[in-house]
This record gives sequence, structure tokens and C-alpha cells, in this order.
Amino acid sequence: MKNDKDKPRKLVDIVKVKLCKEGRVLYEPRKISSPNDAVNLCRRFLDDLDREQMIAISLDTKSQPTNVTVVSVGTLNASLCHPREMFKVAILSNANSIIISHNHPSGDTRPSNEDIKITERLAEIGNLMGIPIIDHIIAGEDGGYYSFKEGGILK
Repeated sequence: MKNDKDKPRKLVDIVKVKLCKEGRVLYEPRKISSPNDAVNLCRRFLDDLDREQMIAISLDTKSQPTNVTVVSVGTLNASLCHPREMFKVAILSNANSIIISHNHPSGDTRPSNEDIKITERLAEIGNLMGIPIIDHIIAGEDGGYYSFKEGGILK
């Protein structure tokens, strides 16, 4: 008969998950009610970058932004984003919905096929989780942007 000491064992960590505030920005108006409102906040994080970067803006039930997080830093023309990273902060901050945004360093705001595919996938997952994606904004140069909601890709 084998001794209990001979059974394989595994140490399991006890953890706590916590959001850490890294700073603050003042946002006016308080509420995001149009793609242009979202762009004004996104530009603070996406202007003048030499690589694509993707951010998520968590919104409360009144469409007021509660936090912004960098989800992905990519290359000159690509930024990979997995749903678990996109929704991690939204879940931890009890977001009602999110707006996602990324920049195109080239200045061309037209969405690529990959941009469209990832947006559709993230929107589907967000709807299943009860954290809908309100819009996806591509920020370009000189104030230009593309809104997936205005473009009819997000309903």
C-alpha cells in the first residue's frame, strides 16, 4: 500500500486581483455621446505614436468614461489584441460598456480586413459577456478618424 507522501502534490497560489491607478486625465464633456467625443479622449493616448496601439475605454451606465487602459502595443502596421486582454479591465472595473480605439501611424483611417474581423469578434464576445462595444475608433492624422459605428460595422 502506497503512503500519502508518495502522491503527487501541487502548491496552489492564493491570489487577489486588483486594479492599480497609474494616473488621471480631466475629460470634458463628462459623457461620451458621439464618436467625436470618444476621439477627443482617444487622441490623448494615440497621437504621435510610431507604432499601432490599442486602448479600451470603460464606460459606466451613463456613458461616462471611468478608465482608459492600453491593451496592446504593436508594430508600424499591426496591433494584436486578444479578447481576454480587451475585457480584463472592463470586468475588473464593472464597466457597463466599452469603446475601443487604435491608431494608424500612416494617417490612413480606413479599416483593414483584420480591423473589421477583430472588431466583429470582440463585439460578439462583448455582447455575450454583457459588456457591449459601443464603438471602435481608428485615429489618424490631423483629427481624422473612422468610427465603426458610423460606418455601419457595429450596430
